[in-house]
Parts: sequence; structure tokens; C-alpha cells
Amino acid sequence: MRLGLALGYWGRGPSADHVPLAQEAERLGYDSVWTAESWGSDAFTPLTWIAARTSRIKLGTAVAQMAARSPTTTAMHALTLDHLSGGRAMLGLGLSGPQVVEGWYGRPFPSSPLTATREYVDVVRQVLRREAPVALDGRYHPLPYGGPDGTGTGKALKSITHPLRAGLPVLLGAEGPKNIAQTARIADGWLPLYWSPSRTEVYEASLTDAPEGFLIAPMARARVCDDVAEGLLPVKAMLGFYIGGMGHARRNFHADLMARMGYEEEARRIQRLFLDGRREEAVLAVPDAFADEISLVGPRERIAERLESWRKGPVTDLLVLAPDPHTLRVLAELNS
Repeated sequence: MRLGLALGYWGRGPSADHVPLAQEAERLGYDSVWTAESWGSDAFTPLTWIAARTSRIKLGTAVAQMAARSPTTTAMHALTLDHLSGGRAMLGLGLSGPQVVEGWYGRPFPSSPLTATREYVDVVRQVLRREAPVALDGRYHPLPYGGPDGTGTGKALKSITHPLRAGLPVLLGAEGPKNIAQTARIADGWLPLYWSPSRTEVYEASLTDAPEGFLIAPMARARVCDDVAEGLLPVKAMLGFYIGGMGHARRNFHADLMARMGYEEEARRIQRLFLDGRREEAVLAVPDAFADEISLVGPRERIAERLESWRKGPVTDLLVLAPDPHTLRVLAELNS
């Protein structure tokens, strides 16, 4: 099991720690570093900044939002970063949810998310292969565009720039069973939002068609500390926000996933509290047991024991959300 460093997205502004953490992760032998985006900082620019200050570590987006860019634009970002970094780019994509897609990007959320995702990946692959002008008779991403409001003069084009790697890895963030199953068929890897090494059966059926070499790269917050309850507070804060606020009361993919993992009553309670404006109560309502099983928190000996359960399962890459170099170093030592 390889280790990766997950930096997430910026809050109020850029973190001065991100480049030093990425450099330390590279020194410790971490395989990859990953950035994200929501409705603030983008995923690609920080990776370019990190690429210029590192030499070996792979550079991944976890995840770049599909609604933010057309698939050809995303492919341009990926092939540009891949060239500048000497072939280190990994493209992680996610559909996001209706609130973000419609509220931030001003686009309708696709009525068929599976079709929209499949078309998006198809176009990205075509650009990267550069075998012919990109063309797709698609429902969501038709190329050339031939809609009634167009000029009718669109022309299928092939990238001017020759991609460095036609097989640049494409991973997908997917939560629903059908979406995960499609990911196993069309992508090089999967980026689970929550992964519990004690509940791998939740995903087993969806991964039946995963080919050899398929990447499974979940994120897990990690912190070496003496007080487990205190160390879990950032995990619970994250879960409270995602389960309560990252979605609508009628459609929240994160809450649905928590429910499928055996915490349905708790997930719905967190949603109600958060949507009622009782955010602190929503965070406290996150069960310690759930926060604990999807993270690596506590003294070194406890983390060592729990890390073994991650290593024994199908996870190929553990993307660590770690706040400090000490935690990164301990995990590197334990995983060696």
C-alpha cells in the first residue's frame, strides 16, 4: 500500500504549510500529493506550484470538479501539468452535487450522472490519446457542438500539443453503487470519500469488474496524538459539514453513503441539526465510532495496529490528510 499526501482545498487563503508538507512527503518516500477544489481555490494551480518545488512525487487532483470545466479544458490542464512535471500528473475527477453544480457553476445537474461522467471521461481519453479529432455524439458533452443555438460551423479538432502520456491515469470520485461500478469499468482508479477497512463489503459488489492494477485510493485524516477523542474532533467537524451541509435535505450523496455504511439514523440526525442551523450540535452528533473507523488517530502504537487493517484490504494508495510532519513521518515508518 502506497502513501499519498492529501492537502485538500484552501480555506480563507493559501496555506504556507502545503509546499513544505509536500516536500517532506517526497523526502519520506510518499508516492503522491493531492489537491482538491470546492468553491474557492482550484485544484490545478497549487499542483503546478508544488511541481516546481519537487522532483519525484506524483501530482493528483482529488478531485477536480467536472462542472467547473468542459472535458477538453480539463484534458488541457492535465496534459499541461504532465509535461511541466515530467509525467507526474494523475487526474482525479468528481461530479460534485446539485447544490454546487447549479449554485456555483450555474449549470443544471445532469439527470443521468452516469451518462454525464462516462461522456466526460470519453472526451478526456480522446484528447490524451490524440489519435483523431475529438468527436462525440453525446447527450451532455457533444463535440462538435450541434445544438439549435449554435452556428453550425463547429469543427472536430485534435490537440495542437502532443500529450506526454496517452495513458495518464484517470481516477473518479464516486459514492453510489452504480457510479462505483461504472468507475471500475471506465477509469484507472477510484477515490472513495469514506473508507472503513472493517466494512469493505459495502463496496464489494460494485468492484466486481475492477481490472488488475485498478487503484483504490481513499482519504483518511491522520494524527499522532495521546487523546483520541480530541484527535477525532477535526474528523467529526469534516463529517458534520459534508453530511449536513454538502447537499440538500432531499439529495445528499455523503449522507446516503454514511447510511449505507450502517449509520443511517445518525446521518439523518446530523442533516437535520445542520440544516436547522445547529452546526455545533451536528458535529457532536457524529458518532466517534464512525469517525474513528475512517481515520487513523491516536498514539503511535494504536495507529500501527489500525494501519495493518488498511494494508490487508484492497486499498492500493492511502491518501493521508495529516496536519504535521511528525504524523507523516510516523506513517512512513509504519508503512515501510
